[in-house]
Amino acid sequence: MNKKILTAALLGGLAFAQAASAQEFDDRWYLTGSTGFNFQDGDRGTNDAPFVGLGLGKFISPNWSLDGELNYQNPNFDKNQDLNWSQYGVSLDLRRHFIQEGRGWNPYLLFGLGYQKAEEEYVISSPNSPAERKDGNLAAKVGVGLQTTFDKRVAVRAELAYRGDFDDQSVNPRLAGNDNDWFGDVLASVGVVIPLGPAPVAAVAPPPPAPVAPSCADLDDDGDGVNNCDDKCPNSQAGQIVGPDGCPVPVSIDLKGVNFDFDKSTLRPDAVAILSEASEILKRYPELRVEVAGHTDSKGTDAYNQKLSERRAKAVYDYLTTNGVAASRLQGPIGYGESRPIAPNTNPDGSDNPEGRAKNRRTELNVQN
Repeated sequence: MNKKILTAALLGGLAFAQAASAQEFDDRWYLTGSTGFNFQDGDRGTNDAPFVGLGLGKFISPNWSLDGELNYQNPNFDKNQDLNWSQYGVSLDLRRHFIQEGRGWNPYLLFGLGYQKAEEEYVISSPNSPAERKDGNLAAKVGVGLQTTFDKRVAVRAELAYRGDFDDQSVNPRLAGNDNDWFGDVLASVGVVIPLGPAPVAAVAPPPPAPVAPSCADLDDDGDGVNNCDDKCPNSQAGQIVGPDGCPVPVSIDLKGVNFDFDKSTLRPDAVAILSEASEILKRYPELRVEVAGHTDSKGTDAYNQKLSERRAKAVYDYLTTNGVAASRLQGPIGYGESRPIAPNTNPDGSDNPEGRAKNRRTELNVQN
């Protein structure tokens, strides 16, 4: 495999590491120790041999960990068993963990870059034989593994990796006719991961405060603007005009100027202008409903005045409906006779009060909502 291609691929793997997530995770530093078997590249002419590793690392996000690791192996040659060949090095290993809650073992992918140094003895035609070579070079690895979580004090790791050792100065392979510029070894290992320090305590959100039942002063069940504590009429209709105690209050629109001549029920010219404005207001507020009421002064019998008040109310009612106010919004016409004066019909001495009687000869629009 081309050295540059493999190096680029491993650097690409490192690019997958991202900044620590805001999500909570166990970010304690930990120690690692591992032992395993190094299946040597056959072109080296060396035997497979055990190896050991020691490292320091931590999780940099919930799913990514970064370890620095030392390794050592000392395989013998297939031939010339007395000659030394040993190797040690350091690597920076990035692991992408696929953690699932409730699962004891979680898989991961491994990407690593490092530096390996080889010490090699080889035979030469000289009294100084064997000669010795010490050389260091780039190494890279990829692999897969399984690791337990930190639920227990110590986690366990099992790993299988392929390490590319870019040693292009190895002598014994060349003596055997193998002109290699890199070698590929397979590393199978088991190890332990020991967190340093106490486990982080997850922040527990305080329980939400118990709901407080709103007081009657904060409630207005019938929506009339008066709170339940003060509302003596809790079933008033929406939009109804109410007093401070929440009870409906009569609201009258006194059509001042819409008065009648004595013993008459016909609209005077000055009253027509006032009623025209009133009809425009009612059309502007189509939700308003009113009662059309007629009144008289005290002259005449009660029965006569009752009929007269009804005719006066009907005169106003007919005008409003003729000028665009829907009859469904008008209640009546209703006559109240002389029963509801707004001014005295006589003076305190019992004499006639023409001004007061003129005010009582009137019509009103009583708001019903």
